[in-house]
Amino acid sequence: MAFKRIQEYITRDTGVAGTLLIPKLILPTLIDEADKFLLPRELAALYTTAAQNANQGESWSINLIKPNSMDVRKISEGAEINMDALEYDTNVTIEPVKYGVAIRITREMMEDSQFPLFDINLRYAGKRFAEKETELIIDELNSTTNAVTGGAAITIANIAEGMNYLEQNDYLPTDFLVGDKILQNLRNIDTFIEADKAGNTDMMKTGFLGTIFGMGVVRFSRNATSAPSTKALYSFVIDRKWSYVVAYKRDITVENFDLPTFDMTGAAITMRIDVEYLRDYATCTITTTG
Repeated sequence: MAFKRIQEYITRDTGVAGTLLIPKLILPTLIDEADKFLLPRELAALYTTAAQNANQGESWSINLIKPNSMDVRKISEGAEINMDALEYDTNVTIEPVKYGVAIRITREMMEDSQFPLFDINLRYAGKRFAEKETELIIDELNSTTNAVTGGAAITIANIAEGMNYLEQNDYLPTDFLVGDKILQNLRNIDTFIEADKAGNTDMMKTGFLGTIFGMGVVRFSRNATSAPSTKALYSFVIDRKWSYVVAYKRDITVENFDLPTFDMTGAAITMRIDVEYLRDYATCTITTTG
């Protein structure tokens, strides 16, 4: 006589997650990534919009007076007064470059997805364009003449030397832009931590010191750039009145399109922008070997 084994208890071995036996819950929320620390537009000495640049052609120039041109001289009695006049520096040429990304999504995905993926992708494209602006600013500031190369970590002497580069050319250090590795270095300098030296406990309370030597400290994220490990080691002392210009020829523009033969819909997102330094000596780059 044949006997049939009886299952006396039920365990999870009899089911698989995602099946009817053991449902798998998908939360109705798609978790966003963390927002990056970007450079605010008010730091630019000159910021021009697409509307302002609408009739400028494919490129245009900004005219600069040469610093310290024209002189006043001592004149002897009865002598002819010396003539002099202002001189002009090499113009800053603005040549906007187009940046863009295209997003495509199948109609099936739009019909079946739990989330509005097309709209979410458009929103993130906007974030990436903002990050690209910060990256362009960092790259342009890094191309200026003044530079201080520190050791494994930034020091107070490095910061003071960077400020002096601006001051010896009659600029005022207004802002200190720092990558996150430089920010870590600042947190390890006791002058900025200890209350009897810093005059406050801001660094200990918040992990951030808003002002150093009268300069506003502005953090930028390494991941807003295409070379995170390198750009994290960068910092810049700038005079925001003279440092750089951001010029848009085309604001961030979204153009929707359909691809009927592929049963897809999509969008092309573009902008035309240029970032140039305005006065070379109004910026000093400070880097470390990290």
